[in-house]
Amino acid sequence: MSRRTEEIPQNDHDPTGTAQGEPDGDRPDGLAKPAAATAEGPVAAADGPGSDRQRPARSWEAVRHLLVRLHFYAGVLVAPFLLVAALTGLAYTFTPQLDQLLYGDQLRVERVGDAPRPLAEQIAAARAAYPEGTVASVVTPPDPEDTTRVVLAVPELGEKQRTVFVDPYTAEVRGELTTWFGSTPLTTWLDDLHRNLNLGETGRLYSEVAASWLGVTVLGGLVLWLGRSRGQRAKSARGALLPDRKARGVRRTRSWHAATGVWLALALLFLSATGLTWSNYAGERFGRLLDAVNGTAPALDTALPGAEAPVEDHSDHAGHGGGEATADADPADFDAALTAARDAGLGGTVVVTPAADAASAWTVAQNDTVWPVHYDRVAVDASSGEITSRTYWADHPALSKLSKLGVQGHMGVLFGVVNQIVLGLVALGLTAVIVWGYRMWWQRRPTRADRRALVGRAPERGAWRRLPLPVLVLGIPAVIALGWALPVLGVTLTGFLVVDVVVGAVRRQRRTA
Repeated sequence: MSRRTEEIPQNDHDPTGTAQGEPDGDRPDGLAKPAAATAEGPVAAADGPGSDRQRPARSWEAVRHLLVRLHFYAGVLVAPFLLVAALTGLAYTFTPQLDQLLYGDQLRVERVGDAPRPLAEQIAAARAAYPEGTVASVVTPPDPEDTTRVVLAVPELGEKQRTVFVDPYTAEVRGELTTWFGSTPLTTWLDDLHRNLNLGETGRLYSEVAASWLGVTVLGGLVLWLGRSRGQRAKSARGALLPDRKARGVRRTRSWHAATGVWLALALLFLSATGLTWSNYAGERFGRLLDAVNGTAPALDTALPGAEAPVEDHSDHAGHGGGEATADADPADFDAALTAARDAGLGGTVVVTPAADAASAWTVAQNDTVWPVHYDRVAVDASSGEITSRTYWADHPALSKLSKLGVQGHMGVLFGVVNQIVLGLVALGLTAVIVWGYRMWWQRRPTRADRRALVGRAPERGAWRRLPLPVLVLGIPAVIALGWALPVLGVTLTGFLVVDVVVGAVRRQRRTA
């Protein structure tokens, strides 16, 4: 036996603990063992001085071999990132309930009254208790039992704000919290944990790695499992959607891993796509795409008629009350702006933001995030109560709507509690799939006395040499384009390839030494 033949991945694992191995159909890569395969592909004869090698035979089966190797390495190397994202996302999903538990005194009123007090009176109470900074915005209560939020821009808080919670029926101040675009301290901390592990911009690479590879891993797994179901399992939906309860050992683990992945596939692809839209590098590419196809949300013109210096509101966080004011506006003007907006048809919870300067109008924006969403906005001349400009949610471009709704669904707020439950189940399911994947790696370890190892071997190398020419001609540009659109995916994939080439070169050098 040549040294090259010895490098073939062996089926050394037996579920009973013996060293007899498993059938060919249950190799680590899930493929039948080639009769004369090597680490580089089929050859005519064993290597040695003067031996002639044939070119690797091209076949469509090589595509599957390549997907197996890619899925294996993505699972082993990227799964830790996915596991952290799943667990931190699970914690973030239930922040509404956690907020009520921790901050219920500030967020809820003790008793619902007959009619709310004027905003001017509520703002005056908030300013009397907390005179620092300026009023940046006021958020009306989402529900009758909720408090009014008076958001103050305080210079020493930086990009964060001080939000004062006022009972709308008694104008009693219930407390204050340091918020970030409307999020409580707990929600802000869990949001940062999920996005960047509380490590700032550097930490965002972790979540972008997870989001970038999640879609690739899911699609590759679907192709491998569904293709295998047609050839080696019952030709029915049950064979692909349900685990094989009669199987034992690694076969049983693989069936649970794959069947669960099939059920979660659509949700995981959705989370991957929506997570990338506000990631650091892929998100910047997505923003450029929206600009190129005029897919951004329409800007609200806040310039008052006849003003010399018009100002437009381009803020994506207008609904969170993150604006700033240079000086406190007249509290009575908040009531005037709110009344004008209500008369114009803006119902539900709204954010009232003062004018930036004398030449600008006030902004009143709907902030109803639960389906059906409401995101209409109006610009109001508070002195006359006239609506000077308006944007309708119905007029947003399709891509802008999909992006906005996708983010809300990713955050678990689009469909209320149902959205939270679904995301929680998906996070738990993804965690289970990852654990089963690592268990398979361990179950595939060689157990023979002369070839023991802690984990299973990787699938064979060199599958790309046997790819059909059409796959190479079309696939290489497609991978390059994907790497450009998802830069973190492109860089990490290149890193995997470089390491793989180096490892292969070192092994070949050892064999020829």
